Amino acid sequence: MAFAESEFITRAWNKLRSVLIGAPKDVEDPRIFHKISLVALLAWIGLGADGLSSSCYGPEEAFRALGGHAYLALALAAATAVTVLVISFSYSKIIEHFPHGGGGYNVATHTLGYRFGVVSGSALLIDYVLTITVSIAACGDALFSFMPLAYHVYKIPFCIVLIVALIVLNLRGVKESVLFLAPIFGLFFASHILMILFGIFSHTNDAVPIARELHGQLQQDLATIGLWGILAVFIRAYSMGAGTYTGIEAVSNGIQVMREPRVQTGKHTMALMAGSLAFIAGGLLVCYLLLRIQPVEGRTLNAVLADALFGSWPGGRVIALITILTEVALLFVAAQAGFIDGPRVMANMATDSWLPHRFASLSERLTMNNGILLMGISSIAVLLYTGGHITTLVIMYSINVFVTFSLSQLGMTRYSVANRRRIRNWRRNLAVFGTGLLLCLTILTIAVYEKFTHGGWVTLVITFCLVVFCYRVRNHYATVKRGVRQLDDLLLDIPVTGREVAAAAPDRKEMTAVLLVDGYNGMGMHCFLSIIRSFPKLYRNFIFVSVAVVDSGAFKGAEEIGRLRELVENDLKKFADMARRLGFPSDYRAEIGTEVVDAAYEVCAGLSKEFPRMTVFTGKLIFQRESVFQKLLHNETAYAIQRRLQWLGITTVVLPIRTQV
Repeated sequence: MAFAESEFITRAWNKLRSVLIGAPKDVEDPRIFHKISLVALLAWIGLGADGLSSSCYGPEEAFRALGGHAYLALALAAATAVTVLVISFSYSKIIEHFPHGGGGYNVATHTLGYRFGVVSGSALLIDYVLTITVSIAACGDALFSFMPLAYHVYKIPFCIVLIVALIVLNLRGVKESVLFLAPIFGLFFASHILMILFGIFSHTNDAVPIARELHGQLQQDLATIGLWGILAVFIRAYSMGAGTYTGIEAVSNGIQVMREPRVQTGKHTMALMAGSLAFIAGGLLVCYLLLRIQPVEGRTLNAVLADALFGSWPGGRVIALITILTEVALLFVAAQAGFIDGPRVMANMATDSWLPHRFASLSERLTMNNGILLMGISSIAVLLYTGGHITTLVIMYSINVFVTFSLSQLGMTRYSVANRRRIRNWRRNLAVFGTGLLLCLTILTIAVYEKFTHGGWVTLVITFCLVVFCYRVRNHYATVKRGVRQLDDLLLDIPVTGREVAAAAPDRKEMTAVLLVDGYNGMGMHCFLSIIRSFPKLYRNFIFVSVAVVDSGAFKGAEEIGRLRELVENDLKKFADMARRLGFPSDYRAEIGTEVVDAAYEVCAGLSKEFPRMTVFTGKLIFQRESVFQKLLHNETAYAIQRRLQWLGITTVVLPIRTQV
């Protein structure tokens, strides 16, 4: 009865899981990389939406910072557009040099060293958490701009629901989520282009009076605060608009999900994103100026602008509402970039042992579930901490973004100089990266100076703590690696030459030891010798099993999957040959999968039918004083496999492997 209930619950859960995140994908399908990759247009939607959506809050923060000096909006619009184009062009060059992912972490690591890389990666992780939070909070602000102030208490719960919805959507996979969001992106783009063009061309007849008014305001400021005062106001407003540029890096960091040829697809995506962002961000600033937009409590400037443009039309209120609803939808789309690129940064850092290795794992839907869940939960925490206050969030957001931007531009500047003999037009590259570095450092310095006590210190402290955590993780893995290497040195050179070779195939009627190994190493050899020592003359056959885990580092093409399988089979052959030389009939099984437990379970379940008198053995590192930190870094894979197999009635033994850590 209990077994039937358990089976019913398992089937029900699997059915619900399949409905929510879809059926598993076959990692060995040679067409899988084509199926889940994005062409430039879809990449512009999935990754460029982050940059384009920043026009919903970046220009507003810059215009608010101008205060009574709105005449500077024209110069600010021009500076914003130029900055977008310069940074975007520099990242297009980065894509050329880093075709497998030109994000800030990889760039800083390869051009400046791993110490700069971990700082850039940590800042980038916080950045992508804030990408989700800022986008969703701005989404709530835009939607509630058309609601009475009394209803604004529901904004935070509404934002939390949106984040949870995005978590579920991204667990299904990248391409599915982008296809779902494509119509939303298109509606925003069309409606805002229309709003900007109408706002500008409807005021062409007022160009001369407006120019005279602006000239008068300029003369008045020159007489009161002087040229340096005007310049200070402009620079401050320019730096406060740093949120406008925050999504540019997403394209280069997400190059792995793009269709081949990836470099060309990435550059086309960057061009689409840069052109659209420069026009919309600059155009909105011009419209604020032309229509003399002023802040209104509980409303965004874009909502005020839409009302001012369409309010006098028949049904104009509805048109304004539809325009802002497309903005709400795009901001929802923009949060997608955090879920696409954030887990990829985590996976890259986990592969380099800066973060727990489990963050490099792929799910059966070929998504990084651990990273997606952590990004979503963290963004909800930040949302609750800040109360969804967009100004505070943008300050935190822009500081971390420009830490990464500055390190990337510095790294590429150094790279251009160091490789000047083999890079054509290296002086032009140096000029591009040098200009980008100057702009990024200027914005970063002013943002930290102006807003350090208004939320800037929080993001700096969090980033510093994350860097410290990364160093502790890496040091622990390095210590464990040294301990495991001692096993390799002691056990991999066992003299077996001259022994009888057991050429016969394993006898299915005899006692069989199935040993799960992870490559040809001292840990596997330790487990093999422990079985012989602990159960002398009991097991006549040995079957070596290994699961080739396809993580984010290996998931780069069908050729990589083939090489991974070949590597694993070569290691298993070494174990089988060694066992035969010691007189034991042996064989091996290799499996490809994204998760060790499920793949090992399937292989061993199949072997149990072939060898009914078998026992499964697996090893686990044992620490003298095990802490929560060690449990976080070393998953309970051995115990998880043991529980799954014991449910089938298969005897499973976990062998301890001591390490001095």
